[in-house]
Amino acid sequence: MTDETGKLSAKHVSDSRTEQVQILMSEQINGQSRLFGGKLMEWIDVVAAVVARRHSGCDVTTASVDNLQFRAPAFVNDTIILVGKLTRAGRTSMEVRVDTYVEELSGERHKINVAYLVMVALDKKGNPTPVPRLILDTDAEAAEWEAAERRQQLRVQRRKERF
Repeated sequence: MTDETGKLSAKHVSDSRTEQVQILMSEQINGQSRLFGGKLMEWIDVVAAVVARRHSGCDVTTASVDNLQFRAPAFVNDTIILVGKLTRAGRTSMEVRVDTYVEELSGERHKINVAYLVMVALDKKGNPTPVPRLILDTDAEAAEWEAAERRQQLRVQRRKERF
């Protein structure tokens, strides 16, 4: 979407927020009777892609999984909730935070995982393409942006050190 000047219209964090719900089945369990980490990573990647697609209006690709913290296990028949939101929009890339919870039958949620992914918007030829600016409406969103800026600086520094 573009505005009257031809620039991409800015979007709010809430415009692309995504929530996915899963009930944990036996085929998603590892040898320790817990949620298989690879399955959770797959779900996280899908949620991050939906968030980034909603923000950019484009197809996207995962550039990096920057941070993935497993805080607690999940077990068969648990209700798993994944909540994704944009934390930063660069020129063609977007950082997405995905929080994963186990939801009790009472509705109470316990966080079991936090992940940060960098997604890149792609044009129809598969090349990186510009994304809309991100509008920050709350102090929490602004704080998340600042933290995302620091993570981006670390990513750039790590790339320089590797090559």
